[in-house]
Amino acid sequence: MAKRGKAPKGKKITLSVAKNCIKITFDGKKRLDLSKMGITTFPKCILRLTDVDELDLSRNLIRKIPDSISKFQNLRWLDLHSNYIDLPESIGQMTTLLYLNVSNNRLTTNGLPVELNQLKNIRTVNLGLNHLDSVPTTLGALKELHEVALHDNLLNSIPNSISKLPKLKKLNVKRNPFPKAEESDMFIDSIKRLENLYLVEEKDLCWTCLKKCQQARDKLNKIKSMATAGPRRAIFSSLASPNSTAKESQEEWRIRSTSL
Repeated sequence: MAKRGKAPKGKKITLSVAKNCIKITFDGKKRLDLSKMGITTFPKCILRLTDVDELDLSRNLIRKIPDSISKFQNLRWLDLHSNYIDLPESIGQMTTLLYLNVSNNRLTTNGLPVELNQLKNIRTVNLGLNHLDSVPTTLGALKELHEVALHDNLLNSIPNSISKLPKLKKLNVKRNPFPKAEESDMFIDSIKRLENLYLVEEKDLCWTCLKKCQQARDKLNKIKSMATAGPRRAIFSSLASPNSTAKESQEEWRIRSTSL
C-alpha cells in the first residue's frame, strides 16, 4: 500500500485509561473499547490486558497494527474498522477469533496477509469499503465462515471458493464494478443461495443516508431481476446498507454476530 504521509499526533492512551475502558458485555465477556478516541499509534500498554475477549479500536487514525497483537490469545472479536491499517502476518495466530472487521481502511488486496487462512474458527469477516481489486483466495479456506462483507470495493468477480463455503449464509458484494447484467448470469447463479449482508437498521440512519441506501438497493434489485429473468427474491424491508457512522452503539448487532 502506498505511504500515507506523516501521521498527526494523537491521544496518549495510558494503562490506567485503558483499564477504565474495559466493559462487561451482555453475555459476560470483557470488552476493551478504545473506539473514537483519536488514537494514531497502537497503544502498546494494552498488551498488558491480553485477557480481554473483545477489542475495539475502530474509528481512530491508526496506521499500523504490530505483530504483537497476536498476544491477545483469548480474543474472539476484533474491530479495526475506519482506520488506515494493513493487517500484520501475526493475525493468523489469533485462532480464537470469531469476528473480524477491517472495513473502511483503504485496504488493497496486498494489504491482506495469506495468514488469514489460519483463522479456522472465524465466522464473520467484514472487508467492505476498501480498495480490494480481487478477493483473497485465503478466504476460501475458512470453512466456518457464516458472513462475508465485500461491499464497496473494486471487485469484478467472486471466486467460486467463496460462494461454495459450506456454512456461508450472508454475502454482501454490493457496489462493486461487476460485469454488465447480461454478462453476469454465472456470477449471480453462484451466489443466489445467499442472503445479502446488512449491518444497520433503517431506524439508525439519518433521512439522507436512508434515502441513498434505498435508491441504491432499488437499482441493484432491478439489475438482479433483469439478469435472472425469474421471480425477484424478497428483500429485508427493515434493513439498509452498512454505515459505520450512523449508529453509535452496535451492541445488539455485535451480540448476534458473535453468537452464531
